[in-house]
Amino acid sequence: MATSSSAAAASQALAALAISSHGSPSSSHPGSLALPGRLGSLAGRSLRSSPASLRFLRRSQPAPSSAKAAPARASAVEALQAAATESLVDKSVNAIRFLSVDAVEKANSGHPGLPMGCAPMGHILYDEIMKYNPKNPFWFNRDRFVLSAGHGCMLHYALLHLAGYDSVKIEDLKEFRQWGSRTPGHPENFETPGIEVTTGPLGQGIANAVGLALAEKHLAARFNKPDNEIIDHYTYVVLGDGCQMEGISNEACSLAGHWGLGKLIAFYDDNHISIDGNTDIAFTEDVIARFEALGWHTIWVKSGNTGYDDIRAAIKEAKSVKDKPTLIKVTTTIGYGSPNKANSYSVHGSALGAKEVDATRQNLAWAHEPFHVPEDVKSHWSRHVPEGAALEAEWNAKFAEYEKKYKEDAAELKGIISGELPAGWEKALPTYTPESPADATRNLSQQCLNALAKVLPGLLGGSADLASSNMTLLKMFGNFQKDTPEERNIRFGVREHGMGAICNGIALHSPGLIPYCATFFVFTDYMRAAMRISALSEAGVIYVMTHDSIGLGEDGPTHQPIEHLVSFRAMPNILMLRPADGNETAGAYKVAVLNKKRPSVLALSRQKLAQLPGTSVEGVEKGGYIISDNSTGNKPDFILIGTGSELEIAAKAADELRKEGKTVRVVSFVSWELFDEQSDEYKESVLPAAVTARISIEAGSTLGWEKIVGSKGKAIGIDRFGASAPAGKIYKEFGITAENIIATAKSL
Repeated sequence: MATSSSAAAASQALAALAISSHGSPSSSHPGSLALPGRLGSLAGRSLRSSPASLRFLRRSQPAPSSAKAAPARASAVEALQAAATESLVDKSVNAIRFLSVDAVEKANSGHPGLPMGCAPMGHILYDEIMKYNPKNPFWFNRDRFVLSAGHGCMLHYALLHLAGYDSVKIEDLKEFRQWGSRTPGHPENFETPGIEVTTGPLGQGIANAVGLALAEKHLAARFNKPDNEIIDHYTYVVLGDGCQMEGISNEACSLAGHWGLGKLIAFYDDNHISIDGNTDIAFTEDVIARFEALGWHTIWVKSGNTGYDDIRAAIKEAKSVKDKPTLIKVTTTIGYGSPNKANSYSVHGSALGAKEVDATRQNLAWAHEPFHVPEDVKSHWSRHVPEGAALEAEWNAKFAEYEKKYKEDAAELKGIISGELPAGWEKALPTYTPESPADATRNLSQQCLNALAKVLPGLLGGSADLASSNMTLLKMFGNFQKDTPEERNIRFGVREHGMGAICNGIALHSPGLIPYCATFFVFTDYMRAAMRISALSEAGVIYVMTHDSIGLGEDGPTHQPIEHLVSFRAMPNILMLRPADGNETAGAYKVAVLNKKRPSVLALSRQKLAQLPGTSVEGVEKGGYIISDNSTGNKPDFILIGTGSELEIAAKAADELRKEGKTVRVVSFVSWELFDEQSDEYKESVLPAAVTARISIEAGSTLGWEKIVGSKGKAIGIDRFGASAPAGKIYKEFGITAENIIATAKSL
């Protein structure tokens, strides 16, 4: 708390008033000095110890004897106002602390230490700095706040509650970490309006914040005009020691520095404590020096517990730096105010306990029952509701003027803000016939991306240093760089994990932004945590994953995905799509663009594939569908099921079996998830229960295929690592061939 500094300011103000007056404190003259509101607990603590001073303040004061006295008296009044304001800030900061302490205590679960230490910076951001509208958490031009150290989420919930967000009522704070609560154990954007991104695994949030800041810079460069800067907001983030240790933060922050994201301001909660104890057991690097090397502007606030003015000055300095992101290292005490647990790991991840809560209340002079917010604090924060509405109304008027002068740009921007897709956009997707030349689906993907970029203003993305191999360049655009942020090709470098999390931030910035990112399918191992958060947070990122099987050949087993298809099929709320040719690739992109609230993974081939008869965009939308069938009565002898490059092999095997008089149905199973969502009637029409002679073929793990082929069917696949050899040789050695399908069919 800033108690001592507030009291000192008040005492100095009293002295200045006495010096500037005619006569002594006991003098009585016409005129009066009104106290600017009540002084509150901090300044009041000093004043209560000096009743003579209080009596003096309530007396009339003489007119100044000279012009020199007026500035001194005005300065003294300003000092008293500052002391009174500081007192209210102290009380507000303690309200944040104790809302957090009380919620964790009631739940008997959580992390009280961070909110207790970070309450000052949280208060200053939400009460003094940030632009937002509590009654419309989705107002486009709001400042974004991310709590990367998501375990301390009670800090964020307390701030949203005080600011007037309907999503976090006092009842919600009392239900912290409980079933059905809007205050879950880590921030979740889909549960709690006001939470921008879902932060759980450490480091994800700072990388998300880089994506949010990238989106702001990109859209500002595209749509702002000299006479109307319609896009102008900041991204603020609080990250902790754990975030700093995770490699993803370095990946993302390296890019932020390279891109010059000047409206990204990160607060590093430097409290030296992690779950295992003091961070010096594993983390002794100079974080400031590292961020300077990454191209960031850096500031160190050494008095994070009480140095309100230092925090304010740091933010002011950060906002003055336009060409670099800023890291503000704020040294705090974890669990500040707890007499016995502050500055220790014991306050990091568990409730304080009833005795320590009482001791903390006494230590911070907080004589209030649990979850109580003093009326003057409520009154002070209540202004954010009308102020937020006014900010949005002002921006809406500004946009109306923008729309009058720049109709086309305004229409495009409105689509990005709302997420409404342009009419007929899907007609831009290319179509293919069996006569079209064979091609790798990675090349067909590039054709789709470039077609869509012409009709989807929000499509942007790139690759982890593999654009020429993933085939992800948008040929009509340049590179998003520090000085060309309006461009739409994003060069992520070899940073898969950071890339995925940055794309989550882009997707969650605006509904109409459609980010894609690319690497080899096997390297989803490096970005799986970000992809899981995509699925959890309903971020519609498109993951363009090439080199999808042993078909990549000579690079060998380190680069050949085996278990990856089934692993993503096991992940909730994500679409795993493995198209077999051009029409299916186009269909996969249509599905990916339409599914705004779940990410899509497109597994694409390196090797050339034929354009198959019977494939279609519409079939992909069903997940599984029939591409050929010579049977009648919905009862073929065999059903052959394939995905991706193996669908062509299934089709060849079917042709041979038909020559032998067999009736064979070939089914493309491009997406298990989409097929599962179809009606029982449709699923029966594709895979009739009466037909048990089913064979699947896929160059990957057979795990999971038993639910498709049934107990009497067979799954042909690979349940070991791959090998280094030309693709054709590997397919033959592993039995991923038409001959093996035929032999398996005959064995059934």
